[in-house]
Amino acid sequence: MNDNASRDEGCGYAGMMEVRRKLLNSVDKCVDEALEGLVGSNGGLALLRGHRVVLRSDLESVKGKVALLSGGGSGHEPAHAGYIGVGMLSGAVAGAVFASPPPGSVLAAILTLWRRGASGVLLVVKNYTGDRLNFGIAAEQARSQGVQVDMVIVADDCAFARPSKAGRRGLCGTVLIHKVAGALAEKGCPLGEIVARVNEATKNIGTLGVSLSPCSVPGCLPTFQLPPGEMELGLGIHGEPGIKRSKLASADEVVKAMISHMTDSSNISHLPLKSGDKVVLCVNNLGALSCLEIAVVSKAAVHCLEERGVLVVRVMSGSFMTSLEMAGMSLSLMKVDEEMLRLFDAKTTAPAWPNLSTASVSGRNLFIEPEEKLDAASDDFTEGSLSSVVRPVLESVCEILLQQQEELNALDRAAGDGDCGSTHALVATAMQEWLQTSRIPGNLGQLLADLALLVRERMGGSSGALYCLFLSAAAPHLKQNCDGAAWAKALHAGTEAMKRYGGAEPGDRTMLDALCPAVEELMKLSTAPPGGHIAILQSAVEKADLGAQSTRNLTARAGRASYVASQHLTQPDPGAVAVASIMKAILNALKA
Repeated sequence: MNDNASRDEGCGYAGMMEVRRKLLNSVDKCVDEALEGLVGSNGGLALLRGHRVVLRSDLESVKGKVALLSGGGSGHEPAHAGYIGVGMLSGAVAGAVFASPPPGSVLAAILTLWRRGASGVLLVVKNYTGDRLNFGIAAEQARSQGVQVDMVIVADDCAFARPSKAGRRGLCGTVLIHKVAGALAEKGCPLGEIVARVNEATKNIGTLGVSLSPCSVPGCLPTFQLPPGEMELGLGIHGEPGIKRSKLASADEVVKAMISHMTDSSNISHLPLKSGDKVVLCVNNLGALSCLEIAVVSKAAVHCLEERGVLVVRVMSGSFMTSLEMAGMSLSLMKVDEEMLRLFDAKTTAPAWPNLSTASVSGRNLFIEPEEKLDAASDDFTEGSLSSVVRPVLESVCEILLQQQEELNALDRAAGDGDCGSTHALVATAMQEWLQTSRIPGNLGQLLADLALLVRERMGGSSGALYCLFLSAAAPHLKQNCDGAAWAKALHAGTEAMKRYGGAEPGDRTMLDALCPAVEELMKLSTAPPGGHIAILQSAVEKADLGAQSTRNLTARAGRASYVASQHLTQPDPGAVAVASIMKAILNALKA
């Protein structure tokens, strides 16, 4: 669609527009209730009775200093009242949603700050006609009453290559000005100095937005329509038209296009940016993007800037100046020197200001190398005499799991995603590879630890996690001893770990229904006479098989099967069948 196309005509969706549902009590009272909610949950804020004005609750602290006042239409929360606090705004005036506040409320806020002892009042205003007029009226009327008041206009929009007479719009860069001006005021700088420093700072800020969806004023139709799969670049925070529409691209591509446009010297509204410049980056969620998306965009923006040789010294990432529920984001860049960075880093109590690190983003190593894996220490053990027993046992387990892959998958399809057999086959194949390339440690505790690591890395799924828990908890009990008593303790510890972390119990229609009866029988190993171990194992295998078959008649109370109606679960639990098969494979190998 070309740059001048109607925002409704031609997209084919105008007839489908409807008033969006919002979680409000009243369209008419939503702004007042929102302000009361903000003030009621922040002890540092107070409302000016009779006006939609939020002020610092400790106005005595403003005495002798310049007070900062900002504001605008509601719907951009947390702007502007969220930036009230020590080191930022002294107050904020709210209008109706997307409507400039009335001059009477602005004047009431100015006079309140002045009469509480402020040495002057600075108005920070976004470059929108309504805001300029209404804040301007209040400023002139305040001056006529002897108030030392001045106003700075923030116009940081980089969208239009040839802005109209109205000039560049005020966007999220205004929040950065709140911070700089607030830090200067907190230092005790006079009004004239703050105005001069802030006006200079505004020249070094640029913002550009992109939207994936419109927003809607409560009780009204959406501000515009955007067909699925399209995005609009350069729109305003009230849904005003941008510079072009295009097909939605990847985060990397969108960010690259935005930064290129923001810094294009052929664009009168561009932000001059060269290699070596230091910037603060603000990635602003316009309302409805997920935190995950904003984090991806932040990564893309930092990378894009660093590729240009720009040093990103700070990153703000989150919701700072929204457009109700608009799905979109804006990028703001502020060029800084060391003094400007100190002002940016100065402390503030404003509830919406992020708690940022003072470490530079660019040039920082993002990764910490992991410590050596403590459980990968099988090299300390030589292949021992048990290898002749352990190797055929493990080979037998692998063989039976591979043979039963389709059977287990079929059982799982009734209750899960049909991959139980495939998951067990994965670990069986991995174990076969391990047997061919690794030494079997002579220490059984280390063997179980190695197998736990193998299962954790190669099996996946909840079954893999449960087997890993069992082996990890059992391993320490076999490090020093491997007699019947040690095996009994190890098996008990493994089963208890599965129950503790997995949350299931015998009777819940899980693998525990096969494992627990078998382990209960294997506890007899601690008192077994010489030569009696195989008989106990034989009995444990029988108990495991009975337990697996009993799951036909159990109601699933854990795992994915618990979400399936009982009448559809007529076959045994696949996890329980797998456990019974593993135990049978162990017995057969030992008998051989």
